[in-house]
Amino acid sequence: MRAGDALMVPKLDRLARSVPDARDIGDSLVARSGRLSLGGSLYALADPRSKMFFSILATFAEFEVDLLRLRTRERMAVARAKGKLKGKQLKLTARQQAHLVEQHATGEHSIADLAELFSIRQATVHRVMERPTAATPPGTSA
Repeated sequence: MRAGDALMVPKLDRLARSVPDARDIGDSLVARSGRLSLGGSLYALADPRSKMFFSILATFAEFEVDLLRLRTRERMAVARAKGKLKGKQLKLTARQQAHLVEQHATGEHSIADLAELFSIRQATVHRVMERPTAATPPGTSA
């Protein structure tokens, strides 16, 4: 920014994640003799009233973000309790995983071959192989 330029932001929560971040950005604007255009209103943060108003807005923006996080966590807990939030579904069923482990144990197939055979990425093959249940193929004892 050059002196006299204005930083244009549609909403304060798009400018900073917390009050300290907003204050740092505000201090940087003051040091560069810049102004802040927030939602169409222009503020010169060197002015004490504008600085106070900016701090209040930053506090409310941080409060809104915190409330949103809290509500999201609460909704996720309710969904998890109802059994509707199970996380990402596995690419392979337990049977397919066991078959993959068996194929790997024979030594006939490389990781790349197994990935192509099961239509998955090599990283997925590695994850299946690293799982504790994958260490011993079904039907064998440890």
